[in-house]
Amino acid sequence: MKKVSRIFAVILAVTMIFALAACKGNTDPAVDPVDNTEMLKIGVLKWVTHGALDASEDGFIAALADNGFVEGVNITIDRQNANDDMSTAATIGDRFVNNNMDLVLAIATPAVQVMQNKTETIPVLGTAVTDFVEAGLVDSNDAPGKNITGASDLTPVAEQFDLLLKVMPDIKTVGILYNSSEDNSRIQAETAKDVAEERGLTVEIKTFSSVNDIPQTAEALAKNVEAFWLPTDNTLASAMSVLVEKTLGNKIPLVCGEENMVVSGGTFTIGINYYELGYQTGEMAVKILKGEATPATMPIEYQNNVAIVIHAVNAAEIGLEFPADILAEATDVSAV
Repeated sequence: MKKVSRIFAVILAVTMIFALAACKGNTDPAVDPVDNTEMLKIGVLKWVTHGALDASEDGFIAALADNGFVEGVNITIDRQNANDDMSTAATIGDRFVNNNMDLVLAIATPAVQVMQNKTETIPVLGTAVTDFVEAGLVDSNDAPGKNITGASDLTPVAEQFDLLLKVMPDIKTVGILYNSSEDNSRIQAETAKDVAEERGLTVEIKTFSSVNDIPQTAEALAKNVEAFWLPTDNTLASAMSVLVEKTLGNKIPLVCGEENMVVSGGTFTIGINYYELGYQTGEMAVKILKGEATPATMPIEYQNNVAIVIHAVNAAEIGLEFPADILAEATDVSAV
């Protein structure tokens, strides 16, 4: 009987091993989901749809999955879009608070400001935000102090103007266009003005408050300058086709704040990658979800990798030629 019992015990052990293996099912063996007793709730508040913000969202969710937080397995994700409307964003913020979200990703400065007004307890990760301190979101970049932290999309303004001067060495005038209601755009525009003037350029600035004002404002600016410099302005990014239409005929190149604006028809940039920025923000979220850090003590992060991106087709249409060394380094996105 003892021999039979031992055989039965072995059979039972093997059966349990196969059962456990079956329970893992289709789980990626490289990254198993984090073992949570209940589903964590993640809210995503995106200010508006355009290439950069969409890429940030995709990168964020990919980082969560790569670190074991898998949608439908141990987290739920409530994706919401404010469509560039403050009242819509406020309603979404209330929704997230009422649903007791475990963490919120707020994409773009206005979205983070909305969440700041809605909760002091839910961890909020901001991404595609230029200056967290200037926007009044944190106490300092090194020690945010409350429930908000994130990753900045501070664009390399000086490098962009140096690239402009290399492409157009005889340029004398540049126009800066931005939405006056976006804090991140104002901050970048002020920096760009200083950088341009330091390089001997004459600067003309025009602002707008509505997407409907862009055609007329751009047309007026194009009469007085040789090139436009555009910040990572959410309204401009969502209306690039309108801006491109108004500048191509005037042979005005568009130096953009980030690559997705070039994909949409801008002429060139040297800038950060928003998918990578979102991924970086997602890795910050992982530390919070695992209880390894809190927003109050997690410093604002930056992205140091930049790349040259050009739209060769539109550049050729306005008669702009890139030096050979720039072409060798650049990525042409005109076929995207």
